[in-house]
Amino acid sequence: MINSYASSDDAEVAIAGARAGADVVRNMYGQRLTRIDKGAGDFATAADVEAEETILGVIRAARPDDAVLGEEGGQQGAADTVRQWLVDPLCGTLNYAVGNMLVAVNVALRDGAAAVADPSSGEVFFTDGETAWVRHDGIDEQLAPTPATRLVDVNLDPPFPSAPGFRAVDLLAHPEFVERFRPRVVSTTLALAWVAAGKRAAYVTDGGDLSGSVHFAAGIALCRAAGCVVTGIDGAPVGQAGRGLVVAADAETHGLLMSMIRSPAVNAQV
Repeated sequence: MINSYASSDDAEVAIAGARAGADVVRNMYGQRLTRIDKGAGDFATAADVEAEETILGVIRAARPDDAVLGEEGGQQGAADTVRQWLVDPLCGTLNYAVGNMLVAVNVALRDGAAAVADPSSGEVFFTDGETAWVRHDGIDEQLAPTPATRLVDVNLDPPFPSAPGFRAVDLLAHPEFVERFRPRVVSTTLALAWVAAGKRAAYVTDGGDLSGSVHFAAGIALCRAAGCVVTGIDGAPVGQAGRGLVVAADAETHGLLMSMIRSPAVNAQV
């Protein structure tokens, strides 16, 4: 079956890889899993490792000459190759390890197709690099972001490299934020897919250049293709010069969040 992917386009390869990884994550859910210490409080589980190997099997069969950067296995193939796949087999490992299925499986071709699978719902959010869709029960529906929920997902996981200039916790205490939005913290980049799908109004995180991150690349590609506004927390384009991420369903929501992030009402508390 894996060999059939060799004739597929890149979006279908990304979907197949993400779905295969999600099957592993779902099947191993609830088991007593070995934890692999990665330092600084971070760890992987046997499910992370097995899901990544399964995803890599799909990519190798379909695109044997492409390079891969995996969250667990690192770089395979030349890092400077034109075609490189970025794989995060289980985004939300801590959630998963404590019995919470708020996780995502991310597969992205750098500057190309991408897919984000939700092992719990069975949904696969994907893009060919131009348009974004969600596939569920064999039916594809185009994604349509909207700020209607007023729910904003904020990543509170340390470190906060932009502090003291910006700390996500200050944003949550901003009076305009409290008046306009309701914060959510799911601690997985599945939240990016939810912005593209209209389940979240926005997503905010601190950080460095996230454009080439195995955690964020698929979600960024998905949101861009869906028509979301995507920048760093400094308003600059996401890339080597940017830092962090603000993804909003529309320009108005993005503008409001940026004004709060830059506001003295936030920074004066630091």
